[in-house]
Amino acid sequence: MTLRVALVGGPMYDGLYEAVYETFAPGEIEVVVHADHPNLNRQVAAMLAAGERIDLLATHSKYAPSQAQWLRPLDDLVDTTVIAPLAPRAVELCRFEDAQWCLPRLIDVRVLWLRTDRVAAAPDDWDALLASDAVFGFPGRESGLFGTFFELVVGHGGSLFDAQLQPTMATPEAEHAIETLCRLAARAPVDLVDWHYDEVDAALLDGRLDAAAAWPGAWDAIRSSPFADHLVPHLYPAGPIRRVSYAGCHAWAIPHTCADVGGAVTLLQRLLGSELQAVDAGGGSMCAHRGALAAVEPNGDVDRRRLEITRQTIDNAMITYPPLVRFPEVEDAGWSVIRDALRGRHSPMAAAREIQFAAEQILR
Repeated sequence: MTLRVALVGGPMYDGLYEAVYETFAPGEIEVVVHADHPNLNRQVAAMLAAGERIDLLATHSKYAPSQAQWLRPLDDLVDTTVIAPLAPRAVELCRFEDAQWCLPRLIDVRVLWLRTDRVAAAPDDWDALLASDAVFGFPGRESGLFGTFFELVVGHGGSLFDAQLQPTMATPEAEHAIETLCRLAARAPVDLVDWHYDEVDAALLDGRLDAAAAWPGAWDAIRSSPFADHLVPHLYPAGPIRRVSYAGCHAWAIPHTCADVGGAVTLLQRLLGSELQAVDAGGGSMCAHRGALAAVEPNGDVDRRRLEITRQTIDNAMITYPPLVRFPEVEDAGWSVIRDALRGRHSPMAAAREIQFAAEQILR
């Protein structure tokens, strides 16, 4: 039976798929969705709500709770010997309400990449970045924009939700975060408001930015860039209270509409094995398989520094969203308002209040 799969697309993810296709005969895998994560989520939601067959899908630890109604728990499907080599924290991030809804492919955190021929010293914190004249790039839409807002809020000692998971976004910390994003965007290329992750990487690598945050999977493109000799990784800027980088796990899940559970489990277990996890690790991603990641040999001093900084960030600065079933709706409302603020349509105070109101309506 042909396995129908839904995949997250982009330069930092696509290298794995070629290695997977090589191990299957023609026609054994049909890719029904291949898109960036926001579009993947939308298309998958529509297909699963309609009962359309998907055997295996790419998801994310922060989105799995919103998809749980359509997913099969993996606790009794996947052999424990397959899960044992995976990073325990990554596995735990993929659990929700005592069920394993997905299993981790890789761990994402952001680090700062700087053009040393343009910036003399790396800013250690957001205030230093603002005080400099460095052109800093970040996603101007969707999850990347809301994630950067999240980092700034938490770095200043704030939070997006309280202990009861109620929204707490109309705060001085949220206003300061939005103001910071507006100031940084004002000296960046005007099309920043249209950038997703891949566009940020492209702007850094074609010389339009002095600095940018990047996921580990961007390493393959960075080391191949004409500016590679001038690109150096640093710890992500700190807030006055904490240094944080918003993070999570790209993961694999099996929906209820799967028509070949045995085949899907076999493919999932292969994707989590050391051989295919090593493909992700070789491209720079922090794969969940500890053995495959440990086997990666740094390719020079910059790569060694990159790996050290990324591991340090995962250990000490990783923050994640709470597992909210309706989180994607909060995220969509939040980034849309922040994007309007970047365009000058809202003040930081008005934007923070509007995000709070939208989140309250969604979660009430």
